[in-house]
Amino acid sequence: MLSYLLLLIPFFGALTTFFIKDEKLAKNNALLTSIATLLVAIATLFSTIEISYSTPWISSLGSSFSLQLDGLSKMLCLLNALSLPLIILSVKQGDYNKSSNFWALMLLMQVGIMGVFLASDALLFYFFWELALIPAYFLCSIWGGEKRIQVTFKFFIYTFVGSLLMLVGIIYLYLQTAGTHSFALQDFYQLKLSLHQQVWVFASLFIAFAIKMPIFPFHTWQPDAYEQAPTPVTMVLSGVMVKMGIYAVLRWLIPIVPDAVNSHANFVIILSVIGILYASLIAIKQDDIKRLVAYSSIAHIGLMCAAIFSNTEMGMNGALVQMFNHGINVIGLWIVAEVIEKQFGTRKFSELGGIAQKAPTLTILFVIIALANIALPLTNAFVGEFLMFSGLFQYNIWMAAIAGVSIILAAVYTLNMVQKMFYGNTVSITEHAVDISWNVKFVLIIIVLLILILGVYPMPLLNLIGQ
Repeated sequence: MLSYLLLLIPFFGALTTFFIKDEKLAKNNALLTSIATLLVAIATLFSTIEISYSTPWISSLGSSFSLQLDGLSKMLCLLNALSLPLIILSVKQGDYNKSSNFWALMLLMQVGIMGVFLASDALLFYFFWELALIPAYFLCSIWGGEKRIQVTFKFFIYTFVGSLLMLVGIIYLYLQTAGTHSFALQDFYQLKLSLHQQVWVFASLFIAFAIKMPIFPFHTWQPDAYEQAPTPVTMVLSGVMVKMGIYAVLRWLIPIVPDAVNSHANFVIILSVIGILYASLIAIKQDDIKRLVAYSSIAHIGLMCAAIFSNTEMGMNGALVQMFNHGINVIGLWIVAEVIEKQFGTRKFSELGGIAQKAPTLTILFVIIALANIALPLTNAFVGEFLMFSGLFQYNIWMAAIAGVSIILAAVYTLNMVQKMFYGNTVSITEHAVDISWNVKFVLIIIVLLILILGVYPMPLLNLIGQ
């Protein structure tokens, strides 16, 4: 029942929020809904058994409304549930017109993402995969930046092609379930496909998941989408939605076509390492905080993908831990990007400086988040990166060494951003800067506490993924 509530609460919250005319009340309703969802997600952590729910859905096709909650699903559902109240609290009232529609679509997007992490039926998984994209499309095209139409169209084309390929792969697997014609995940696991069959299924599913992550060379939609989307939407896209692709690789791709995964692992790792270095070098050249964070995210996701395909226990555990930690850290970076753009009217480093003199609280909190972004020891990201590089080292020492250059590059672009924006002398637009409001301060403090607690004591996450 808990898995069912993770879908029902935000769904009905979205419906009620949509029909509320008062904008302040609509936002408060969305906040209360997101907090209720978070409480249910926390409640699932105290169950030591796998939570499942199943009921007939489309019986004629052999599809059921089947949900399951194991350690991996619990962790990602918690990340999804935690992100939305933080996002809502960080947004000032009145920042978005027709806020009832805005927050209703945000809640609906949460439903879609939650369903992806819960579904144990392929047709249901595909349904929620598409459901997560529809509100994202409308949020970007209605509330996005000046280039939102062309950027949203590009985002749509990429995701549509990926979704079509995934559907082809799912239908093929469905047809191979001899006699039963079932979409059940466990039935897919039992399939005995030849290597030739596995390769074709691998190609169709992996491209779909690679677009969603995204990894090189399927990443070109991401920086533009992150830049043009409303910042709350960008937080969900980069903090939670990209984890759909990684999750799908772990839950659907590797167990169903293991031989094809093993035979193509080296190719995927090479692509991932190229993406890590490419994105890191591009990030160094950026003068826009949003684009820098976007390329930084590509580099981090590339490392997770490489670690997963290394097929080592350490690499896999590191990627799982990092999925949660990266989501927390990148949301913190986006919140600060939004604060700076709203207050100063620019996102360019070259136009800023000396913010630390006027906003010390923002500076302290942001520096901690920035240090977590470069995986400094005692921050949450260090644990995941250490395990991922260890796993990659076990797979291939040269791959690990090349990917390891990204540690230096991440320090360069992150610390350069901090130095240019917050230190030095103030300029005309930062001369009258003010510190952050109580709501943003509260959210950033929560994020910083998670960074420090999980950096010092990561066992709760490690124990969770072991369930």
